[in-house]
Amino acid sequence: MVSICLEYVENKADDIYIYCSYEPKMYVFDVFYKINGKFVHKHQLNDATSGLTGQKNIIYDVSRERQRNLLKIGNEDLKLIHKKCKEFNRAMPTEMKLHYNVKLNSLKGKYRYDLVYSNDEELLPDDIFDSWLEEVKKNN
Repeated sequence: MVSICLEYVENKADDIYIYCSYEPKMYVFDVFYKINGKFVHKHQLNDATSGLTGQKNIIYDVSRERQRNLLKIGNEDLKLIHKKCKEFNRAMPTEMKLHYNVKLNSLKGKYRYDLVYSNDEELLPDDIFDSWLEEVKKNN
């Protein structure tokens, strides 16, 4: 997952935040980045590089097709993790929040095993993802 997220930004990000969720029969994968001190969704990468002085602006390919491929591969990886959990008779986390520090090559994760959104009539995985992004912004 880290590899595909790094490839998406051409290895040019400070931090990568990967959100994965599995609640009965639904897999969710999404990612946001810290680039030049700015936290951005995958479709906003170029917002983090515009207006920089003294540097050549990097132009990221954030086309819908590229975003769709990123999410597809992330979801496939999540399904493979679930398959391994079953293979080793382990519980599949309902939520994984992964933080990869690019410079330090360091990966940290937080895992949950209880239902997060499927037992709430109004809460969606996107709400959890956006809430995490706001929490990370606030704490940095």
